[in-house]
Amino acid sequence: MKNLYDVMQLLKRYGTIIYTADKEADLHLMEEEIRELYRLQFISAKEFSTALLILRSQHSKD
Repeated sequence: MKNLYDVMQLLKRYGTIIYTADKEADLHLMEEEIRELYRLQFISAKEFSTALLILRSQHSKD
């Protein structure tokens, strides 16, 4: 995973598509979904940490 698109593709792989037309809300919802996937052990610790870093870096760009 290298960018926000990759995170969105990861979520899509598990049936989650997030688009609310509010970028801040989208990033928040994506982070919650990533946390839930990790909690349920659908994604690895590496995928989890990488996805969170990408989401937080996107958050700080705004």
